[in-house]
Amino acid sequence: MHNPVKQSGFTMVELMIVVAIAAILLGIGIPSYRYVTTANRVAGEINNLLGDVQFARYEAIKEGLPVQICPTASATSTTCDAESTWSGGWIVLSNANAATGSVVLRRQLPFTSFNSNDTLTSSNNVQTLTFNREGFATGLGAPLVFSLHNPTSTAAYTRCLIVNAAGATAVVTSGTTMFSGTCS
Repeated sequence: MHNPVKQSGFTMVELMIVVAIAAILLGIGIPSYRYVTTANRVAGEINNLLGDVQFARYEAIKEGLPVQICPTASATSTTCDAESTWSGGWIVLSNANAATGSVVLRRQLPFTSFNSNDTLTSSNNVQTLTFNREGFATGLGAPLVFSLHNPTSTAAYTRCLIVNAAGATAVVTSGTTMFSGTCS
């Protein structure tokens, strides 16, 4: 009597079905992953600015002296630079030591090479945001809107930080209006 040997494994049809299902799942998953990573990166960058703006306001109230946040020319600069962009980094300056000049309280380096094509701009090209000792943003006729765009300027990834004259802040998405300032 002959005892047939059973072979185990996959048939070619079964293997092709598994490959097709995997391709479909990857086709759906990769764009979603790209959205999540880009949205998280942009949110992190605008939250860095939010943290520094809130810190500057807090320090102005605590010290009882003006504190400003402004773009700088380099990662080691200790002064504001009207020709620089917000994407190139910024500093928080305290006027606490007026006899010897301003003191750098915080420094944000330029966006890293991974996301160096993201752009951060301010409404009306405002280059300095100053908080007085009461925590009010001085010199703002209208709310200041910082807009952060990814390299493709896709509205879904756009985040804005809006600061009003009272020093209140809000992070919003594209098309949202807050404090009479619109994110675009």
